[in-house]
Order: sequence, then C-alpha cells, then structure tokens
Amino acid sequence: MLLHRKSMHFILMFVTTCFLVACVNYNDVTKGVTLKVQVSQPQDLLSPLQLEGKTVTITLNGTATTAKLDASGVAVFNDIVPDVYTISTSWNLTSAEYALYTGDNNVTQGAQVTGNLAAQNVLNDAEITLPTQLSVDRDIIIGKVYNSGSKDNNNKAYQAGKYIELYNQSDKEVDVAGLYIGLVESGSNPTYTLANIKSTYADSVVLLKQVFRIPQSYSTKLASGGTLLLVNSAIDHSVSAPLENDLTGADFEAKDVKGKTANNAAVPALELIFSNLPAISYMNLVQGGPCGVVIFRTNADVANLPKTYQFGKTSGTEWLVLPVSYVLDGVDILKYKATGVDISSKRLVEKVDVGFTNVGSASGGTGEVSYRKTSRKNNNRVILQDTNNSSNDFKVSTSIKIRNYDN
Repeated sequence: MLLHRKSMHFILMFVTTCFLVACVNYNDVTKGVTLKVQVSQPQDLLSPLQLEGKTVTITLNGTATTAKLDASGVAVFNDIVPDVYTISTSWNLTSAEYALYTGDNNVTQGAQVTGNLAAQNVLNDAEITLPTQLSVDRDIIIGKVYNSGSKDNNNKAYQAGKYIELYNQSDKEVDVAGLYIGLVESGSNPTYTLANIKSTYADSVVLLKQVFRIPQSYSTKLASGGTLLLVNSAIDHSVSAPLENDLTGADFEAKDVKGKTANNAAVPALELIFSNLPAISYMNLVQGGPCGVVIFRTNADVANLPKTYQFGKTSGTEWLVLPVSYVLDGVDILKYKATGVDISSKRLVEKVDVGFTNVGSASGGTGEVSYRKTSRKNNNRVILQDTNNSSNDFKVSTSIKIRNYDN
C-alpha cells in the first residue's frame, strides 16, 4: 500500500510537470525579421547609376553585416535580430563614370557615392529607403576663407589680413597656373535671389563680382597636401592685431592699385580679370558676409563671358554670369545678423554648395576663419571633408592658422 501511494505521488508529479511544461509561453523568444533596403539615386543625374552588385552594410553594436544590391537597387537582410541599426553604403566612381552620369568633365579625381542612416528601428519586417549623394574627389579645393577681420592692438577694426587658402587634396602634384578664383555677388539685397536664378537660368549659373586668376606665366606646382595662400596684403599682420597672421610667405597677392593696402613687392600678383567695381582691385571679401567664393577652370575668355544687371533692370552695375559647369569648388558664407544666419543671403545653387557657413558677427571683427574640417588621413596626408555641403564640411575658428588644419 505504501508503494502504491508513492507510485501515485510520482505519477501526479509527472503529470503536473508535463502540464506545466506544455503551458510554457514561447512567444517571448526573439524571432528574426527581414529588412529590405532600397538605395535611391542621387539627384540631378543625366543617367541612373548602375546599382546591381553594390554593397549595403547594416551595423549593430559594432558588428557589420553586408548584402548586395539587386538590379532594382534593393538589398535584403534575412533573419536579423530586431534592434536599432545604422545603414550605410559607399562606392567609388572614376572621373569618366562621374562625367557620364553628371555631364561634369571638370572632376579629375573621380567621386564617391555615399549614403548613411543612423538609429533605424528594425523591430519587425521592414523596408527602408537609403538616400545617396555624390561626393566629388576634387584635387584642388577651397580650404579656408578668412573674411571676418579682427581688432587691432587699439581695439579698432582691422581688415587688411583677409585671405583665401586652397588645398591639394590629391595624391599628385597639381599645376594650378591659370586657375580662376571668383568672388560671388554680395550686395545687401541679392542681385538675383535663388528663385530668380532658378526661373531665369534653371540653376545653371553663378553671379560673380570679381574674378582673379593665378598667372599662366608661372608653373605653379602645388604638392600633394600642399596649400596655396592668396592674400590682399603679404605682410606680417600679427604685429598689429593679435588674431591676425604673418602673411609674408603668401604665394600670390591681389595688389591694391590705389595703394591703400600695404603690398609686398616680393610676392607675385594675382591677375584681376573682372571687377564690377573698377576702384577695387583687391579681393573684396565682405567681413560680415555674404562672402561666397568659387574656383574654376575654363578655356573660355572669362572677361567676355555674359554679364547681367540686377534682376528686372536694364542698366546699372553688371555681374559676370559664370556657368556652373566650370566650377570646381565653392563655399557660401552667409550674412550673420543679430537674429541669426540670414538664409536669404545664400547665393550659390545646390549644385555648387548645398549648405553654407558663417562667422558669428554681423560686422565681422571676430578673427574667425572658415576652414574645412579634416575627414581622415592618408599616409600622413590630411584629407579634408568634401561633401558639397559647407554646413557639414566647414567650421569656424580663431585658432586655426594659415596652412594648418585639424589633426
């Protein structure tokens, strides 16, 4: 009888255990999900990019998983853990491919197609579109623009030390002889608003108030990672103003024919090709902005390019009409007001500069230089950030000096 009771007790325990096991809820177990990533084309292409075979990467806690795009530009990730992912893609285009897709033959270093989405919640099966953009691998780019000026030792406005600095981004020596530097129209009221440029020129031009050229008579070889310093006055300005630079070692100087700005006879002159204010032969870099700068190359006779009056007018001051297709690089420095950045002062169309930078004073005098951020290093050569968007690519600083960049 005792054995029978023990057996019954064991049977009851076994049945109870089986019943409990049978009732366990397995719905909590994480199930894998499927993510489809559709890569979208960059804007303003003449023909669509070939996407098939390109790679998309999803990253979770530092662990990367990749998948290839199919012919329609979709990458599929099956059975991934539901979580928050970073999604990215990147591949290179040769200069020939870039010209084919964009019609721009000025780029000699090729380009990158990039796209990045951070903090994407993938908790269930999902389809996410990954936008992409073209980042040109230019050889010569605008590295710095110093337009703000500063205060001298007597706390008075000091404007003589303004400069533009170019940078050789490539891994080869580049001859910059004949390169043009254009200063963008900068009136208190735009000669053409961006809407006017769109309606009149279909976003195909930049309006310039001045054009300078590096003399073609010089074989000006700029080394890989080298800088070209273009100034208004190649003297030591740090003697007179603590935030200024010693510019005696400048490469070229925009000579002031009126003699109001001290020039250095030992420094060769920039050639003044066009100025809509004949009395001004130095670089008219407006200290509070707007102060856009472009660099370009062309075999055309720049002095005889079309001119335009202010929108809607048939007389008055004229501005040079430069085709966007000539432009190698550009930076839009907007006007700063007490209420903040004046977005209406933007002059450059998105094909040249999607964004902008600015100094922190309506009248300048801050000693701030707009300089391009460092993206990475390549064999100890600094590679500066160049995404065609100055809002991303540029910073302002009072401590970054000539020919130097962030490490």
